[in-house]
Amino acid sequence: MGPIGMPELLVILLIVIFIFGVNKIPQLGKGLGEGIKNFKAALKAGQEEPEKNEKR
Repeated sequence: MGPIGMPELLVILLIVIFIFGVNKIPQLGKGLGEGIKNFKAALKAGQEEPEKNEKR
């Protein structure tokens, strides 16, 4: 079993379109993007806190 190729990705895309519909895909993308942005912000905030504690 090798890596996922273009035909497999197209099948997955068609299944996603069939399940969620064409109108929901932009909303899903927006939600995913916001989630990733919030996750990165939380990681960055978590890294800044130990630096502040080390200076004390």
